[in-house]
Amino acid sequence: MVAAMLIGMVALGPLWPAAWLVRPDLDALVMATNMTVAMVAAMALRKHSWPRITEMAAVMYLPFVVLLVPYWLGALSGGALMVAGHVVMFPLMLAAMVWRRAEYWH
Repeated sequence: MVAAMLIGMVALGPLWPAAWLVRPDLDALVMATNMTVAMVAAMALRKHSWPRITEMAAVMYLPFVVLLVPYWLGALSGGALMVAGHVVMFPLMLAAMVWRRAEYWH
């Protein structure tokens, strides 16, 4: 899954206007989108169910969306937004996989 996320960031990153990437909030959403698109493709190729794909996509976006509020309020820097979003995303993904282990452990 991590490989799919990295491929998504590298392959889809150049498609976004460079002007967006100077804003940490937009950069975080672009990165989350790039990782999620690649993850959805990888999971679809592995024949995961669409409810589980949607669930994993939501888990990947959730930390960034939640952390945008403290960022906009000035309580979080742009760098902290990116780091915290990624740090929180991985345990949430693991939790989703453990919760639905029949879908992932085969």
